Amino acid sequence: MSTPSGSAQDPPLGALMAERRRLLNLGYRMLGSVQDAEDVVQETYARWYTLSEERQQGIGAPLAWLTRVASRICLDHLASARVRRERYTGEWLPEPVRHTTLWTSTGHEGGADPADRITLDESVSMGMPVVLDSITPAERVAFVLHDVFGVPFAEIAETVGRTPAACRQLAASARRRIASQRSGSSTAEEHRQVVTAFRNACETGDLDTLIDLLDPDVASLSDGGGKVRAALRPVVGRDKVARFLLGLMRKEPGMELIEENVNGAPGMTVRSAGVTVAVLALDVRDGLVSNLWLVVNPDKLHAWTHDDTD
Repeated sequence: MSTPSGSAQDPPLGALMAERRRLLNLGYRMLGSVQDAEDVVQETYARWYTLSEERQQGIGAPLAWLTRVASRICLDHLASARVRRERYTGEWLPEPVRHTTLWTSTGHEGGADPADRITLDESVSMGMPVVLDSITPAERVAFVLHDVFGVPFAEIAETVGRTPAACRQLAASARRRIASQRSGSSTAEEHRQVVTAFRNACETGDLDTLIDLLDPDVASLSDGGGKVRAALRPVVGRDKVARFLLGLMRKEPGMELIEENVNGAPGMTVRSAGVTVAVLALDVRDGLVSNLWLVVNPDKLHAWTHDDTD
C-alpha cells in the first residue's frame, strides 16, 4: 500500500493509534534505536493533538501527515546524531530488536512502483541499519520511505525539501551503497544451521571449526558505548576473529550462548548467571559468517534483560 490516508473530517482515534506500529517501524529503520523511535512517535502524536480542530479537519490525509511529520523529526535527529556519534566511545551499532512480531512483517509495505522494494524483514536485519548509518541523512530518509514503506517521491520531496527527481537520486545512491556491501545470500535454514555450528564451536573451543565457518574477510564489531569493556575497533580476518571470540569465552567460563532471533534472523544472546549481557547478530553469506555485531552496551539491551518474550 502507499502512504496511508484517513478521513479529512474526523479521523477515528483508533485509526490514528493503529498507525503507531508503522511509525515505530519507520523510526527504528531511520534511527537504529528503539528508544529514539518511541520518542519520535510520541512527538509526532503530540504535534497532531496540539493542532486546533480546524487545522486537523483541514488535513486531507491525517495518516500521511503523521508519516511526513515523523520523517521530518527523524531527519532532524539524524543530523544531530552525526555529532553525537563522533563522541561515542568505540563502534556504534544499532539497538538489537527482540520482538520480531512488532518489527517485521511477512509482506511488502509498498504497493505501486515495486521496483527495488525490500520487505520489512530485510530492512530490519542488523546489517541494514549498519549500512544505512554510513550514508547521508537525506539518502537514508529517501531510501527508507520509498524502498521500504512505498512512499511516492512526490511526498518524500515535501519531507526533505527537495524535488521528486532529487529524492529519486538520493534513494538510488543509497541503494547502490547497500548493494555494494551486501553481496551473496543464504536461506533462513542455512543461516540457522551456521549459527548452531558457530555456537557449538564457541562453546567447545574448536578453533579450526570456527575458522572454517568464517568468511576470510569477516569483520567483528563490538558496541560497549563506554559503559562496559569492548573492542574499540573492528576485528577483521577469520583467524583474528575466531581467536578473539574464543578468548572472550575463556575470560568468562560461565557464559551461556543461547540461540535467539535477533532483528528477525537467527542470532544469539550471551548470558552470565542467567542475565543477558550481550546480543550477537551474524550476517551469513554463501554459508559463511561475513559479519558479526556484538552489542554489550547495557543501554541497548533493555528488551533482552527482562523475562518477557515474543
